Amino acid sequence: MNRKTLVLPAVVGLLAPVLAACGGSDGGSGGGDAISVGTTDRFTITKDDAAPLDPAWAYDVGAWNILRHTSQTLMTQPRGDGEPVPEAAEKCAFTDTGNERYACTLRDGLKFSNGDAITAEDVKYSIDRAISLKADSGVSALLSTVDTVETQGDREVIFHLNSADATFPYKLSTPVAGIVNKASYPKGKLREGFELSGSGPYEMKGESRDGVLNKVVFTKNPNYKGSLTVNNDKVELVSFDDAEAMGSALDKGDIDVMTRAMTPEQIRKLSNSSDGDVKLIEVAGLEIRYLGFNVDAPSVKDKAVRQAMAQLINRDELVAKVYGSQAEPLYSMVPASITGHSNSFFNKYGDPSTSEAKQTLKSAGIDTPVKLTLHYTTDHYGAATKPEFEELQRQLNESGLFDIDIKGTPWAVFQSAERDLKYDVFGMGWFPDFPDADSFIAPFLDNGNTLNSPYLNPKIINDLIPESRREADRLSAVDTLTEIQDITAEDVPVIPLWQGKQYVAAGDDVTGTAYLLNSSSSLQLWELGRGVSD
Repeated sequence: MNRKTLVLPAVVGLLAPVLAACGGSDGGSGGGDAISVGTTDRFTITKDDAAPLDPAWAYDVGAWNILRHTSQTLMTQPRGDGEPVPEAAEKCAFTDTGNERYACTLRDGLKFSNGDAITAEDVKYSIDRAISLKADSGVSALLSTVDTVETQGDREVIFHLNSADATFPYKLSTPVAGIVNKASYPKGKLREGFELSGSGPYEMKGESRDGVLNKVVFTKNPNYKGSLTVNNDKVELVSFDDAEAMGSALDKGDIDVMTRAMTPEQIRKLSNSSDGDVKLIEVAGLEIRYLGFNVDAPSVKDKAVRQAMAQLINRDELVAKVYGSQAEPLYSMVPASITGHSNSFFNKYGDPSTSEAKQTLKSAGIDTPVKLTLHYTTDHYGAATKPEFEELQRQLNESGLFDIDIKGTPWAVFQSAERDLKYDVFGMGWFPDFPDADSFIAPFLDNGNTLNSPYLNPKIINDLIPESRREADRLSAVDTLTEIQDITAEDVPVIPLWQGKQYVAAGDDVTGTAYLLNSSSSLQLWELGRGVSD
């Protein structure tokens, strides 16, 4: 079959995505050789991150893409990105009118991959453990509304929440809520290293060297009982140093599928090519990029500095020069396709204006040019990150109001330095925990936020976030969510930059690629099979 691009649109929060073109959405065969999938995600062990695959610690898309296949959760996000559905649970529901009591019944006969039976006590142990460990990664914040966990018999689990949380079913679908075996995951400490176990659709074995996980081999778990249909017996996830090496491996047939993060040039080349046996699939995505600030740092403590930057950055030029059609300008931390999105930054700042930015700084008594360093990671978000920051540097410096330097750092160092507030300004990406506006707001603005940000707005934390979570009908939360976004645009603890699309490149004999990635960039390796696709 000729090389082609398949586009899979989605309206997240309103409708499930539909398949707009062929691309192997049928299940495929469960037999045959292992399907090999490439990624540029890097998995490392460092002094600050000694337990990268413990569900109570892991909080990045790469680690979660391993855990989702091995560590089973009560709920899961369906292939169409609709409301979460039961997974390890047989059923779950709120049992009160205030969204503060959530009850689940486990499937009968659940077992860990080693054959140990799973009971309600294991679920309680897992949730209590993640909360009590309160890892520096900030992932336990997803469980912040849990007050107590109660069990009734071997199969009933009841979550008593400390405040209404209509998004709680989504949170039970994230890896931090994964069910762990107390024999392997001690209560008072993290499980270090690359070993992990659970009751998900696969068992996992890693190949590592010098603290780097180079390959993960997923083998179908014979004890798995859940809602997922597993269309293969074995999948290998291979980590590459960069997108060029990954692309070369696909060309040589060393891997069958290429996922994140391809370079813009690779995507353009695959899109325009008319021959070969590789298909390119475009999938609607919710990845965003943004600048974050340590608002206590002297250089950016005055919000006028941050407001001036928001006034100057030209997102249209940034996207056009670096990403082309593969991204869209973003004027809120909440993507445009999510219910509750508001273009708050555009509403406040309008088109880029040097004169407006100059007046903002002058009114605040700030001398110009303002000297700042923008920090970015060299090996986590793809090869286009450096050109992106070079363009941001150019835009800000050409205004004459800023003197910007840029500095790149490997992710293993970057993430801990950011958490330790060593950077005044830094670039980050975000792949949502679940497709809801709360997942683009609370992780950055709530207590215990993932950035360890000193920006803590009492109205947002104490009133608006709880108010938004009380609304099971998310359309009813739009006014509250808009107010949060408007406050963010005024105070500028972050500056949203762009929202990206997702791509998968695969050999023509691999089926299921249309659903390999959901909108949250979660890999769904169980969808892959071998066969003939149209």
